[in-house]
Amino acid sequence: MATITAPSLTPEQLQSVRGTLMSPRRLKTEVLGGLVVALALIPEAIAFSIIAGVDPRIGLFASFTMAVTIAFVGGRPAMISAATGAVALVIAPLVKSHGLDYLVAAVILAGVFQIILGLSGVAKLMRFIPRSVMVGFVNALAILIFMSQVPELLGVPWLVYPLTAAGLLIVFGLPRLTKAVPAPLVAIMVLTLITVLAAVAVPTVGDKGELPDSLPSLFVPNVPFTLETLQIIFPFALAMAFVGLLESS
Repeated sequence: MATITAPSLTPEQLQSVRGTLMSPRRLKTEVLGGLVVALALIPEAIAFSIIAGVDPRIGLFASFTMAVTIAFVGGRPAMISAATGAVALVIAPLVKSHGLDYLVAAVILAGVFQIILGLSGVAKLMRFIPRSVMVGFVNALAILIFMSQVPELLGVPWLVYPLTAAGLLIVFGLPRLTKAVPAPLVAIMVLTLITVLAAVAVPTVGDKGELPDSLPSLFVPNVPFTLETLQIIFPFALAMAFVGLLESS
């Protein structure tokens, strides 16, 4: 009696749009993952914008642009490219001292650095970084992000605390019962419905800044093209480039 084994899928096949549409299981995973990212991207981008010291609309535009670009040009499986707390912490001093134009110039230079590192093969060497270093990096990032969010829990209505506890309970408790639906997606939907239907007066994402109502426009940063400007943005651009490599490893 002959047995038939399913052929193993290559990484290219796993990222194929056609292959995903033909597989209900993979399509469900992609749709649920997309919903989680879409719902979490707005508050995340706004929160990281506040950490970086820029207008929330800047963070929203940047996150949207990165996510859509990666969707078309391709990326690594199970990875979403958007705003990160590590980069926000790195660029915060630059924004505070020199403003938005220098930030944009530093981001452009960081992109050039990443292209050079990728073409030279340095990115492949990131796999040899010890796991302990990666764990320490991620844990330090988590601590910094947590500390930056603590002020959001101070001086707020008391109803914020039971809602926060309920959100944590769903995120950590639901996976013990089922993993069919992402726990963060359930937490976002449940808590949003509670606050809307019960008319609970708690701080919302809209309180952090005006949301954009139009598409962004391209502009060239208004900075002098001098050696002094390069000296200012170089350390921040290099730090952003390496943080990006570490977080995508």
